[in-house]
Amino acid sequence: MLFPTVEFAIFFPIVLALSWWLMPRQGLWKPFIVLASYAFYAGANWKFCLLLALVTGWNQLGAVLLHRTDDDARRNWIVRVAVAGDLLLLGVFKYYAFFVQDVGDALDAIRLGMPLPLLTIALPVGVSFFTFQAISYVVDVRRREIVPSSTLDVAIYLSFFPHLVAGPIVRAREFLPQLARPRDPSKVAVGSGLALIALGLVKKVALADFLARTVVDPVFSVPEAYGALDVLLASYAYAAQIYCDFSGYTDIAIGLALLMGFVFPQNFDSPYRSLSLREFWRRWHMTLSRFLRDFLYIPLGGNRGGRWKTYRNLLLTMVLGGLWHGAAWTFVLWGAFHGVGLVAEHAIGRRIERVPRWLRWLLTFHLVVFAWILFRAQGLDVVGALLHQLTVFSAPTLWSATAVGVVVLVVGLQLLPPRWIEATQVRIERLNPLVLAAGVAVVIVFVMATVPSQGVPPFIYFQF
Repeated sequence: MLFPTVEFAIFFPIVLALSWWLMPRQGLWKPFIVLASYAFYAGANWKFCLLLALVTGWNQLGAVLLHRTDDDARRNWIVRVAVAGDLLLLGVFKYYAFFVQDVGDALDAIRLGMPLPLLTIALPVGVSFFTFQAISYVVDVRRREIVPSSTLDVAIYLSFFPHLVAGPIVRAREFLPQLARPRDPSKVAVGSGLALIALGLVKKVALADFLARTVVDPVFSVPEAYGALDVLLASYAYAAQIYCDFSGYTDIAIGLALLMGFVFPQNFDSPYRSLSLREFWRRWHMTLSRFLRDFLYIPLGGNRGGRWKTYRNLLLTMVLGGLWHGAAWTFVLWGAFHGVGLVAEHAIGRRIERVPRWLRWLLTFHLVVFAWILFRAQGLDVVGALLHQLTVFSAPTLWSATAVGVVVLVVGLQLLPPRWIEATQVRIERLNPLVLAAGVAVVIVFVMATVPSQGVPPFIYFQF
């Protein structure tokens, strides 16, 4: 079930009203919100609900066993088995076909080809997100940062529909304490919630989908048909599209959660104003960056083992982060590109500060845009074709004032002084909720007017 659809427009008000009615009766509210979230997930495929329930039960078992023993060696084995089970599940559903195909091709290349079972396995929507959240729960229990919650609370945490299919990745210690007592309706940030939902709808439907239809999809589908200027515009447009698409989803998710009384962590902070790749990853998909740092980079050794081990850990973290996005060599190369860039920045150190700020921004932005080409392309052959077409000069066919204006708007707004944006947010939050609701209604009408006849495309991160 997509957020910007008629189905969800019917689903959410009903769930919201029943949620607040049942909230004082936690014994009724908790089963209700689990059922509602599973109904939301079943909109994609009811069989995926069985997988979500399996992940919930498996990790709750691991957390309970961890809590019942004080023996460190045994606790280490329990967490290893629990996490290994999560990663095995993720590997089967997300990477099985990728690795079987590549192994088969390698064996064929050395004349040792053998028939390997290549199964068609449907990728459950959001499996990467709820699997990572399940891992965070078990590991937080292992680190004694939280104690195991009830199975019902864990089921709410992993299935809560605002963040179920595409994040943000909410840590167990951030969400589970919010279930300790009923939410207080007088403390709900209605203004912020409505404003975020409206902003997210505009980002997704009016901006991201427009750029995809008019510029990005045509060029990345048949790059040979376009010259350098069109490919260049498509590269900038995809940078704007993926930001609007993913941050738009996050805005809606955070806004929906706020209206239900729950607070999610921030996931984007004007990433295209970054002066380095390191800063970019502090501003882009912030919950994933924190997860990779806390559950991969630091356990690998972080920066504690000297320069070369630090470089290794940075590169390995980013390569695995790229692979997390999908079973394709383009994602691996995208992660490796960012990893090499982070290693280079670490090697340069503070000497980079001698470079003028405008030049650091320009270089960082274009490195990120180039990396997005790797991310968006459907294969290495498409990457090669796009790079080749950058050397082919012909009259542009996709350039328009609207497309260029949207790209400039998306990037330019992120370059504004943060205090201006914060002041605007405060003014919006202080508006009367009825005024905001009317504004959201106007936005919905505007957004629906921009929806093409084939409907709203899925959010990009649904595939991860």
